Amino acid sequence: MDEIVMAACVMLVLIGTFSAILGRDPFDKLISLAVMIAGIFPFIVDRGYLDVAAALALIAPLSTIFILMACQRREMA
Repeated sequence: MDEIVMAACVMLVLIGTFSAILGRDPFDKLISLAVMIAGIFPFIVDRGYLDVAAALALIAPLSTIFILMACQRREMA
Protein backbone atom coordinates (compact mmCIF):
# COMPACT_ATOMS: atom_id res chain seq x y z
CA MET A 1 0.00 0.00 0.00
CA ASP A 2 1.27 3.46 -0.80
CA GLU A 3 2.77 5.19 2.22
CA ILE A 4 0.73 8.38 1.76
CA VAL A 5 -2.54 6.47 1.56
CA MET A 6 -1.56 4.32 4.53
CA ALA A 7 -0.68 7.41 6.59
CA ALA A 8 -4.04 9.00 5.69
CA CYS A 9 -5.90 5.84 6.74
CA VAL A 10 -3.99 5.67 10.02
CA MET A 11 -4.91 9.30 10.68
CA LEU A 12 -8.60 8.49 10.02
CA VAL A 13 -8.43 5.61 12.48
CA LEU A 14 -6.74 7.74 15.13
CA ILE A 15 -9.09 10.70 14.66
CA GLY A 16 -12.12 8.40 14.85
CA THR A 17 -10.77 6.63 17.93
CA PHE A 18 -9.94 9.74 19.92
CA SER A 19 -13.12 11.54 18.99
CA ALA A 20 -15.16 8.48 20.04
CA ILE A 21 -13.31 8.39 23.36
CA LEU A 22 -13.64 12.11 24.03
CA GLY A 23 -17.14 12.64 22.61
CA ARG A 24 -20.09 12.94 24.95
CA ASP A 25 -23.01 13.02 22.50
CA PRO A 26 -24.18 9.61 21.16
CA PHE A 27 -24.47 11.07 17.65
CA ASP A 28 -20.85 12.21 17.76
CA LYS A 29 -19.71 8.82 18.99
CA LEU A 30 -21.47 6.96 16.18
CA ILE A 31 -20.12 9.30 13.54
CA SER A 32 -16.64 8.89 15.04
CA LEU A 33 -16.96 5.12 14.80
CA ALA A 34 -18.00 5.48 11.16
CA VAL A 35 -14.87 7.55 10.50
CA MET A 36 -12.79 4.87 12.21
CA ILE A 37 -14.35 2.15 10.05
CA ALA A 38 -13.58 4.22 6.96
CA GLY A 39 -9.93 4.23 7.99
CA ILE A 40 -9.85 0.48 8.62
CA PHE A 41 -11.55 -0.40 5.33
CA PRO A 42 -8.48 0.04 3.04
CA PHE A 43 -6.39 -2.19 5.31
CA ILE A 44 -8.98 -4.96 4.98
CA VAL A 45 -8.92 -4.62 1.19
CA ASP A 46 -5.11 -4.55 1.14
CA ARG A 47 -4.93 -7.86 3.02
CA GLY A 48 -7.16 -9.46 0.37
CA TYR A 49 -10.28 -10.04 2.44
CA LEU A 50 -12.62 -8.79 -0.27
CA ASP A 51 -15.62 -10.72 1.03
CA VAL A 52 -15.24 -9.08 4.44
CA ALA A 53 -14.77 -5.70 2.75
CA ALA A 54 -17.96 -6.15 0.73
CA ALA A 55 -19.93 -7.11 3.82
CA LEU A 56 -18.47 -4.19 5.76
CA ALA A 57 -19.29 -1.79 2.94
CA LEU A 58 -22.93 -2.88 3.09
CA ILE A 59 -23.44 -3.34 6.81
CA ALA A 60 -21.51 -0.44 8.39
CA PRO A 61 -23.35 2.52 6.79
CA LEU A 62 -26.78 0.95 7.20
CA SER A 63 -26.23 0.07 10.84
CA THR A 64 -24.91 3.58 11.54
CA ILE A 65 -28.01 5.15 10.00
CA PHE A 66 -30.39 2.86 11.89
CA ILE A 67 -28.64 3.43 15.22
CA LEU A 68 -28.66 7.21 14.66
CA MET A 69 -32.41 7.07 14.01
CA ALA A 70 -32.92 4.99 17.17
CA CYS A 71 -30.92 7.44 19.27
CA GLN A 72 -32.92 10.35 17.86
CA ARG A 73 -36.22 8.69 18.79
CA ARG A 74 -35.05 7.93 22.31
CA GLU A 75 -33.99 11.53 22.95
CA MET A 76 -37.32 12.91 21.66
CA ALA A 77 -39.42 10.75 23.98
